[in-house]
Amino acid sequence: MTTTILAIFLIVYLGMILGGLPFLQLDRTGVALLGAIALIGVNALSLEEAVASMHLPTLILLFAFMVVSAQMRLGGFYDWITDKLTTLPLSPAGLLAALTVAAAALSAVFSNDIVCLAVAPILIDACRRRRLDPVPFLLALACASNIGSAATLIGNPQNMLIGQTLRLPFGGYFLEAILPVGLGLLACWALIVRQTGGRWLDDAAASSDAPATGPRAEDAPFDGWQTSKGLIIAAALLAAFLAAPWPREHMALIGAGILLMSRRLHSRRMLGLVDWELLVLFMSLFVVNHALQRTGITADAIAGLASLGVRLDQPGPLFAATFLLSNIVSNVPAVMLLLPIAHHQMGGLMLALVSTLSGNLLIVGSIANIIVVDAAARRGIAIDWKRHARVGVPITLATLAVSGAYLALRFGGA
Repeated sequence: MTTTILAIFLIVYLGMILGGLPFLQLDRTGVALLGAIALIGVNALSLEEAVASMHLPTLILLFAFMVVSAQMRLGGFYDWITDKLTTLPLSPAGLLAALTVAAAALSAVFSNDIVCLAVAPILIDACRRRRLDPVPFLLALACASNIGSAATLIGNPQNMLIGQTLRLPFGGYFLEAILPVGLGLLACWALIVRQTGGRWLDDAAASSDAPATGPRAEDAPFDGWQTSKGLIIAAALLAAFLAAPWPREHMALIGAGILLMSRRLHSRRMLGLVDWELLVLFMSLFVVNHALQRTGITADAIAGLASLGVRLDQPGPLFAATFLLSNIVSNVPAVMLLLPIAHHQMGGLMLALVSTLSGNLLIVGSIANIIVVDAAARRGIAIDWKRHARVGVPITLATLAVSGAYLALRFGGA
């Protein structure tokens, strides 16, 4: 049975690396789900054991904030704030700075993927109206959203998982993460400004008649009341996370329930914007990883590496392993694999920062990157992997260097 479980695990994680499996119409979620089904089917786990392996607090928190983000999208908040931002009388470099800060701040509270999905199409249209090349601004949106989402334990799915599993204090994590995140945002802005070299204008963009098939601002008209409801609930949850003693997932679920009770927004529309595929991916990976851990293979592998002098529970090796795995299998599966050995006092903070910041390295490193590139392609703007890497690689290296230096100084004596 151990051989069978290992084979299923390897196939699932091959799918995580490739984004699917050859000759089959499967994405990462489909591969993980089939892996979980296979493990139950061969009696590697009973149905009850599979359900018990899922970390329910993380799933609830993730679902609840998907509902909050859906409220903000349906209220037209993201469209409204992007329009306001891009009409400010700022220089191109000033606009890039404002966009960087705004994208990071929104991503720290709402999902970075949702922020990119909502903002990218409107940002492209605004750049064209101002005769600006949209590419530097789109790259800043993707990179800043990833960096900003590392600032809190609700900014992205892997941070939610880390925070809920390790029971990290919400305020304590923010105070530790805000300095490397802030310096990372500054580095992101400076690198893009330097690479642009003053070549901000793009006359072709203003006159381009490339089809715009993505979502437009008019698809989500601004609704002050619905937006206010979402902002009030989000602010109340942040305050409760900082001060209240109750479990975060309970408070978030109550907030989501309040938003679902609406006289104008049908629950079907709200739930239709929930990323059910991501939830299924989480549940399936919980099952697959739990089955492998039960075999003792992971414990033996960790012990074997330790005998060679590579102790993954120590900061240096954990930093390197998180960076490598995040760019091989993506950040969520990487965090699931490494969480059981994050025993060091900086383990949770390191996992969250490194797994998130590593997502800027390549387009496939983050769903936010893919969303921005796809939105650009729908409007006739090509951002290939080389163009992204010119920005993503130095930004990733710079932000990881900042984070590594901060962690070394902060916990060097630990």
